[in-house]
Parts: sequence; structure tokens; C-alpha cells
Amino acid sequence: MRLRRTLLGLCFVAAFIVPVKTMVEGQSASEAPAGFDNQTNGFTTQAVFDANKDAFEERETIEDGLGPVYNAQSCAECHQNPVTGGISQVTEIRAGHNDASGNFVDAPGGSLINDRAIDASIQERVPGAEDIRAFRTSLNTLGDGFVECVDSNTLLAIAFAQPSQSGGRISGRFIQVPLLEAPGSVRGGRFGWKNQHASLLSFSADAYLNEMGITSPLQPTENTSLGRSVAAFDQVPDPENREDVGRFAGFIRATKAPPRDEALAATFDAQEGSRLFDQIGCNICHVRTITTAPAGSVINGGQFTVPPALGNKKIHPFGDFLLHDVGTGDGIVQNGGQSTKNELRTAPLWGVRTRGRLMHDGESLTRNEAILRHAGEASGVINAYRFLSTTQKSRLITFLSSL
Repeated sequence: MRLRRTLLGLCFVAAFIVPVKTMVEGQSASEAPAGFDNQTNGFTTQAVFDANKDAFEERETIEDGLGPVYNAQSCAECHQNPVTGGISQVTEIRAGHNDASGNFVDAPGGSLINDRAIDASIQERVPGAEDIRAFRTSLNTLGDGFVECVDSNTLLAIAFAQPSQSGGRISGRFIQVPLLEAPGSVRGGRFGWKNQHASLLSFSADAYLNEMGITSPLQPTENTSLGRSVAAFDQVPDPENREDVGRFAGFIRATKAPPRDEALAATFDAQEGSRLFDQIGCNICHVRTITTAPAGSVINGGQFTVPPALGNKKIHPFGDFLLHDVGTGDGIVQNGGQSTKNELRTAPLWGVRTRGRLMHDGESLTRNEAILRHAGEASGVINAYRFLSTTQKSRLITFLSSL
């Protein structure tokens, strides 16, 4: 929930400001390893990392439980640039409509419209009545093991600070979402365009079902084709796979963070662009540095303990893992309730230089276009950007190109 509408008392929030601010700044933490090199970050051995990577790259077949409706045959099909686990230009389709009260309603069977099916008779298409439609680009997963290990109170503190940093214009929404591996437990969402997941097991199980159509103990129920049963086409007993969700999560947890282009970052233009990035307020949402929880912290409803390889590490995601209305919302509701339908997670900018299509829908093709699409909460920042000289804008974009 937004801090201005939070049920938490101000005294309770204030109790976290000083220690969490230190965690956000990461003054006593060590740097998280970064690199596009397919090497473990230390969470697992290289041999285990390689085995989990193989599972992430494996192409599923109908005999494995693929479908009956699906989008991809492997995790790597959507997460593979420049190395396995990175981004891609692959998009998915979401659709629904607003009811008479203005509340978003999913298309039959859910807002995700699968692009592929194992039989033509169950191919999904966007029904004409579902007039709210959106593309979503695939997200980077490199470094997400560190993101998972960020304490929820750290994200809450970032949200609490944003109004005072922006003259009241910017107010990130922190939402709590269910954990599939810990029924009845919730945690601060951080994964997906709507922050619909808080753990990598939940994220992986959801993707296995919704993108590949493969059930698991965490998601044991098969999807439908626009609300119609596909049981006649599903010959593999549910759950169709018991091990791979853990392997996917293990792989992501062991990936390094996306690295910067250090040569470009060292140039005068990039350094000046970095200063301008902060000067006009981009860093209020695109937070430079966040520190993970200490090793030994128990998270995810008691199902995961932060290991030394991921604990007390400084990461530089250039994101806040909060929801914002910056004028680009797609009207789709997932977790978080109706008030979130026009809000999206701040896109972490680490690794953005590897992406050619920008924003949640991939419709912005240049850095400048993506910046100028911002409005709403970001209006003040974008107005400041518009007043920059041509040279200053070029330097800011050079800085972004180093990320």
C-alpha cells in the first residue's frame, strides 16, 4: 500500500528509518559480484549452477507436460540476452475489461492470453469483449537472487522517503503478496511488472505453469483455454514436474548481477550524465544502491535463509521495486487490488543497455522516447529533463547506455 494510506503508524515506520536507510546506502556491505559470464555468484558450486542452467535452458515437450496452452518451451526462450537469464524482446499478451463499476475483470481463464497451443482447437485469442489489452516484455532475471534477499522493510523505507524527496509528487506503492511455498504467508512483492511475486520459487512456479503450461507442487492445477477445460489434451498426470521449479530458482539465485560497461561509464559524458540523472530526480525511483539483508535472515515465510553469498551485498539495480503511476499503466490488475491497475513496477535499469525495446510493452525504441513517455508521478522529473540542453540530454543517455 502507499505510505500516505498505510495503516502502519508513523512511529512504527519511523523506527525503521535509520537502520533501513543504512541498508539502502549499503555503507558496510560488500559489492555483489556482477558479470555476463555464466559463472556462479557463490550461492552454489559451478557444477550445480551449470546443472540448474541446463534445466533453465531445456526445451519442454508434450511428453514432459508442455501446454496444452503455453507461450514458450523453455525459461531461456524468454530470458537469454546476452546470456541465459537475461532479457529478451519476447512479449506476452494480457487482456480483460472494466465492469460497470470501473473494476478490472480478467478475460475468461485469466488475463494472460497464451500464444501457442498443442492443438488448434484450443488456441487462445483475445475475445472482442476484452477491450483492455497490453503487451508485456520479458524481464531480466540476472541478479534476482540478491533482489529476493532485500528485506521488505528496506523497500518500505524507500517508499516512505519518496514523497519528501519529490515535493510530494512521487509515492511508490509497497504491496504484500502471497508466497506459494508458504501458504498463508505474505511478503513484499518485487518480481514481475506488477510486483506479483515476492520469492523466486513463486516466480518460477508461476512461469512454469503460465508460460509453459507445466504444473508443479506449487501450481498443481492446469490452466484453461479462455475458461474452457483442456483436460482432454493433457495426458501427463498433475503435478507434471516436481523438481524443475527448485532448479530454476536455484539457477536465478546463483546468477551475478548485470555489470556496467565500465569503459563507457568512465567517460566524461557518462559521468556528467550520471550527475544529471540525480540532479533531475531520476534516482528517486531508479534507486542506485540497495543492500540485501544480513546472512542468516529468514525470509519467504520461513522457507529460505539468506546465505553468505547473497547476504549484506550492495547491488546497483537502479530501481526501487515499488509500483508507480507514471502515465504508462496498462489497466491490468494482478496482485495488489484495483487501485494498482494503472501502476507498474519501476523497471530496474541494470542491464538496460542489452535491451532494444523499452518500457513494459516494448513500444519505445530509443532511450529518449522511453524517458518522454513518463508522466504522472514522474511529471516533475520529466519537465526537468525537457529543460536540459541537447548536450545534457545526450550525456544523460550516454550514462544510461553504460548500465
